Amino acid sequence: MDLALKEKVVFVAGASRGIGRGIAAVFLDEGARVVITGRDPAALANAEAELAEGRRDRVISFACDLAQPSLVEQVHRQVIARWGVVDTLICNIGSGTAKNGWQLTAADWDPVFQINLWATVRLVEVFLPQMVEAQRGNIIFISSIAGLESLGAPIPYGTAKAALEHYKKDLARRVGHAGVRVNSVAPGNILFPGGTWQRKLDGDPAAVAAMIAAEVPLGRFGTLEEIGAAAAFLASDRAAFITGACIVADGGQTRA
Repeated sequence: MDLALKEKVVFVAGASRGIGRGIAAVFLDEGARVVITGRDPAALANAEAELAEGRRDRVISFACDLAQPSLVEQVHRQVIARWGVVDTLICNIGSGTAKNGWQLTAADWDPVFQINLWATVRLVEVFLPQMVEAQRGNIIFISSIAGLESLGAPIPYGTAKAALEHYKKDLARRVGHAGVRVNSVAPGNILFPGGTWQRKLDGDPAAVAAMIAAEVPLGRFGTLEEIGAAAAFLASDRAAFITGACIVADGGQTRA
């Protein structure tokens, strides 16, 4: 299916590895122009080199920490100067690293909310005004099934992702009149080299296989390409009447 994304400008936050990189690859395959960012310059340079092979003019990268508002504004200005517009903003900022259990302090909560919620809010606050002015645009949050129901993930992480889902829904209602759509993708267990599930699989393959068999009706991990495809669909005109929605890509793991 042609998603008509050729020459669209897509900004993918957190694309030096994993899900963000997978999303960037799918959009590039669809003919889009893609901006990738990451905090690790070496990893980002490697991702850019691989993603840009044969399409150098359609990829640019910025090594920066998008949790810093001044850097977000600087990057946004440079992208607009280069390509004039950002059609789709992919907010792939987050980390599941957090203290588990219920006896938690502010020091346990604050950094988890900073990376899983506030960094995305600040990114949106910089990119959204231009979209509203243009009367078109897409914002896609990469969320988590941990924000949809209790799955044993650390409480601060699940709570931050739940807050992100609420922010998405409310934001979608407030900017829909301006032609801007806001949606999210909630991945389940996604397997890729160097990722959390690869480490768990390497450490105890039998336990991981048993969990997948018991909890995931499709009986397997998800792939980066499948998350990228969900994001690309939401960004396309094929999803023109979809806003405030969450595509759950988890092989059937969630029950609610």
